[in-house]
Amino acid sequence: MFSKPANPILRSAAWRISLWATLAFAIGTMLVFAMLHRFVANDIQRRSDAWLSGEVEVLSDVAERTPKNTLYSRVVGEIAELASREVPNRQRASTDGNEDDSVFFLQASDQGNAQLWVGSGDGAATLSAIRSTNALQDTPFDVQVKGIGVPFRVASVRIPDGSSIYLGLSERDELHVLHNLRIRFLTLWLAIVLLGFVIVFYATRRMLGHVREITEAASRIGQSDLSSRVPNTESNDEIGHLARTLNHMLDRIENSVHQLHTITDSLAHDLRSPLTAIRGKLETVLSDDMRVDHAEPIVSAIDELDRLTEFLNTSLDVAEANADALRLNRKEVDLDEVVRSMIDLYEPSMSDKGLAVHIRSAGAVRVLADPSLLHRVIANLLDNELKHLPASCTVSLSLQTANEMGVLTVEDNGPGFDEEIRHQLFERRIKGRTSRGHGLGLAFVEAVVRVHGGTVKAANRALGGAQLTLALPLCQAQNEESKHALALTNG
Repeated sequence: MFSKPANPILRSAAWRISLWATLAFAIGTMLVFAMLHRFVANDIQRRSDAWLSGEVEVLSDVAERTPKNTLYSRVVGEIAELASREVPNRQRASTDGNEDDSVFFLQASDQGNAQLWVGSGDGAATLSAIRSTNALQDTPFDVQVKGIGVPFRVASVRIPDGSSIYLGLSERDELHVLHNLRIRFLTLWLAIVLLGFVIVFYATRRMLGHVREITEAASRIGQSDLSSRVPNTESNDEIGHLARTLNHMLDRIENSVHQLHTITDSLAHDLRSPLTAIRGKLETVLSDDMRVDHAEPIVSAIDELDRLTEFLNTSLDVAEANADALRLNRKEVDLDEVVRSMIDLYEPSMSDKGLAVHIRSAGAVRVLADPSLLHRVIANLLDNELKHLPASCTVSLSLQTANEMGVLTVEDNGPGFDEEIRHQLFERRIKGRTSRGHGLGLAFVEAVVRVHGGTVKAANRALGGAQLTLALPLCQAQNEESKHALALTNG
């Protein structure tokens, strides 16, 4: 039987499949973005380096050709200011309105003194940061100036008079472009991942929902009606193919079970007929006046024929039950009433043997079962107690409900089950050393309880004696499952 988990959505396969698929998609797209981000950053830096290298060459050529007079600083400074207006990737001016906050021009002598500075702020701090950087000549490098949060990309060139010219470009605009790219990507990435998860979860849950319906319907088919079929879909996909395959398989099973019933009915008829005829002839002979010593073998033969007939019926029933082909006529049965009626039937025989019988019941316990089979199950249990218990023992029966099950416990204070067969009690032809039966009683009990959707357990009590516990689904629980199965089958 199927039980509903506490969190059906979080524990479902659709949730796990959607989660893993979304995680794989999220990681994949994040790796793609990381590569794209690196490509864009490298491309922006390549463009900035190309501009810096070109402009610093122009400025070095101007500085080299301009005479070293009073106009030198003015001419070179104006050329540097003009170059700053052609900065690539410029997004905005600084908040203080200074247009030179993103570019600086610095000319320094070999002694490390600043000869010419064009830009905002103090050129000494910039020159100190440049001197502390181990950079190759004619290769742009990064410089972090103290007091400025954004680094500069700097290109340098050495002119013939021994001085060096540095042209720096703030990476503020480049970082701003990359920051906007990351924000937009993460927003779009989050929306796509959530949308993808919802789509995958919906599609997977819908697909697995058909599988769940087929599984639940198939689990109930055979317990009550072999003619029922799993719900079939109109689609020609794998789910529809699975449903059609299961229905074809159920058709073959139904035919096989029908053939099994035909064979067992024929076998039972063919065997019962001669046994009944022999018994009738023996009874006819027994009815004639004859000596007692001649009548005893005939009575013994009739008893053996009765045992053989019972063995035949039980063997066929166990075989059908093990094949899930036992024919059931389910009705609402009060288990308490059945147990009490069977105790009333067996109590005289138990009293004659010196056995005491007690029953504890919580009241009516209604189950959906075949009344005749249920009577035979209780009869088998009481027969075992009657046959195997020594005198002066007590048989106790308790009936209660637990977890939507009716639980019947039969225990005694006798010798208990033989240890060597305790784990094989429900197998056919397994019996104790002192048993005179055929070893089919408990096998029949287990088979009937199982086809009714219940369980049976056997154990030896700690204080001595045997204990058998039967659990059968209550009528209300079975009705709810039957309605659910009918809805799935007809859906």
